[in-house]
Amino acid sequence: MAITTCIFDAYGTLFDVAAAARNAAAEPGREGFRDHWPAIAEHWRLKQLQYTWLRAITGHHTDFWQVTQDGLDWALEAEGLGGDADLRERLLQLYWELEAFPEVPAMLRALKEAGKTTAILSNGSPDMLDGAVQSAGIGDLLDDVLSVESVGVFKPAHVVYDLVGNRFGCAKSEVLFVSSNGWDAAAAAGYGFRTAWVNRAGQPMDRLPATPDTTLNDLTGIPEIAA
Repeated sequence: MAITTCIFDAYGTLFDVAAAARNAAAEPGREGFRDHWPAIAEHWRLKQLQYTWLRAITGHHTDFWQVTQDGLDWALEAEGLGGDADLRERLLQLYWELEAFPEVPAMLRALKEAGKTTAILSNGSPDMLDGAVQSAGIGDLLDDVLSVESVGVFKPAHVVYDLVGNRFGCAKSEVLFVSSNGWDAAAAAGYGFRTAWVNRAGQPMDRLPATPDTTLNDLTGIPEIAA
């Protein structure tokens, strides 16, 4: 069955999650942060994801903004910066203004010109996602933005992936699901979506029951896969 619907994870897939720490380090007066920002960005993202999984397993759901703050607090403390309230506030502010990866607008535009439905399916809370979409200027290239908050559990719970069919009325085989998270792409493949893993960092494949159908270095090849 032909692909009619292209669904994208948001953070790390369309939006560069390292941009907040990188941009903060480039600001005047934050020269002392420049040696810390790569570790902060890496630990922040890892803890953010770990906290979503742990909350899903234990049934203690909260919104993505809370786990984003919790992950940052852990990362700052790990780097000996836990007492810098001004830095914390600035990093959180910048997270609402994440940059899209350079190829994103052209890729989405090509999909729309080809008649494909395009949407985000994300752990992000609706207000966070709206901020990121508006900051990146891609709102007119998306048909919808779907958040896990409507079901109260984080990915990779199957009820999250159910949101796509419920919203667009498409069969699983009509969906191309795209994520930079190997575990997310694998879970979506096991669910029944056709999947593409955007492996920007060249990481090994996760050892999970299912594997992504396609692995890419960036998003430029998505329109061809979806054709």
